[in-house]
Amino acid sequence: MYLSRALLNPISRAVRADIADIEGLHRTIMRAFPDGAGPHPRRAHGVLFRVDEAVLRGRFVLLVQSATRPDFTRLPEDYFLDIQEDLGLTEPSPIENPAIREVGSERARIRAGDFFRFSLRASPTRRIDTKSGDDGKRRNGRRVELRDDASRLDWLRRKAMAGGFELCGAEDGAGVGGVSAVEEPKLTGRGSGASEQRQQLTLAPVLFEGRLRVTDADRFREALAAGVGPAKAYGFGLLSIAPEQG
Repeated sequence: MYLSRALLNPISRAVRADIADIEGLHRTIMRAFPDGAGPHPRRAHGVLFRVDEAVLRGRFVLLVQSATRPDFTRLPEDYFLDIQEDLGLTEPSPIENPAIREVGSERARIRAGDFFRFSLRASPTRRIDTKSGDDGKRRNGRRVELRDDASRLDWLRRKAMAGGFELCGAEDGAGVGGVSAVEEPKLTGRGSGASEQRQQLTLAPVLFEGRLRVTDADRFREALAAGVGPAKAYGFGLLSIAPEQG
């Protein structure tokens, strides 16, 4: 498993276009992986990604997790910031940009009872209109966003239970604040498929941050690899973790 971090070039026309179109960003990132991976290349290569906007001068930080080592030279030439020439860069920066590291051995050492700080951009939703139709078949229904913090946190708790971890907050006696759920601006783009069939997409991101405890190490590793929640092709579901210090 690989984890990549890259500072995107904020003046790149390709970067600006992708930031404004979630489907375009997906297509660009998948260019870093070998072709011929079948009908579901993102799943085949185990790709999850997220773009965070850094506080400093509105920079964009791309995180990519993948089972296949990416080749970022296949992306547009000016897609990544040249950190050697950017004299105004005062935030911690990688030695290389993009920086790629293997994280499989780290995750193999995770055990039940371990605590981590985490960050997750997700699309908390619920399905409606799933009742059976006139033909007696149950419909898939459609997803609608959850609009209040209580519902969103309940959604995340259910995902945590299935994913081998639990959320930690002040109520557990650990002396830390609860998990935060910050609503972010909606993201737009067009879905995949033929141009005449591509529908407008609007997704409602929520950034969850806080502290978790591993309850089942194997299921937790599976959740890390597979991602959490829907819309993984559009920059959602990557569960970032960092071990607690001290």
